[in-house]
Amino acid sequence: MKALLAICMIFSSTFVWAAETPAAMPPAAAPAMSVTGKVLEVKNVESYTYVRLGTKGGELWAAVMKAPIKKGSTVTVENGVVMNNFESKSLKKTFPAILFGTLAGTAAVAPSGYGMGTAYPLLPGKKLESINDTPVAKAGGADARTVAEITTGSAELKDKTVVVHAKVVKFNGGIMGKNWIHLRDGSGSAADGTNDLLVTSLSETKVGDIVTVKGTVRTDKDFGSGYAYKVLVEDGKLQ
Repeated sequence: MKALLAICMIFSSTFVWAAETPAAMPPAAAPAMSVTGKVLEVKNVESYTYVRLGTKGGELWAAVMKAPIKKGSTVTVENGVVMNNFESKSLKKTFPAILFGTLAGTAAVAPSGYGMGTAYPLLPGKKLESINDTPVAKAGGADARTVAEITTGSAELKDKTVVVHAKVVKFNGGIMGKNWIHLRDGSGSAADGTNDLLVTSLSETKVGDIVTVKGTVRTDKDFGSGYAYKVLVEDGKLQ
């Protein structure tokens, strides 16, 4: 418990500071950390593997992209960010504190320009570039836009509300207090990245879902720690 308490103290102050940062400024990214420990318990869900680790400083929970981790083995979780009071709907459990990171030796390299959430493919053996962009009908209404219309027209759409109907091709949950969702609707081009739209949201979904999302277009957003991109939709709400 000593390790867990120490982590909570360090990161609770970080996230409180970020929450009080003015809206005009990007929130500060929490410093990444690395933890090594013996696996005391393993819980697998659709996209994640949760592990209870015994470390030199005590026990703590960590989560990585789904991996064949065995009880009794020793693992290292790298590039970790602690989330406080994280609720896993899949496990029907709330963790007072949990470390989200990458299992050592399995980290993928994120393509430049994609931003937060692209480093960890949710579909085993597939990269975002290889996912088939199945056409999805455009949403209705005055604010409706396709993925390509948002990514290519971001200058005109900056700080405006848009509604997009598309397929979830990637989902990373609980990173910096948000879920990071990649959407595609068959529009745009893979060559210049205009076929893929990143959305941040508090809503949960899963890869393969066809969703309608309403949010605000932001441009030239920099969250620090190398997570910067030209366009995304923030505060997305699934309708």
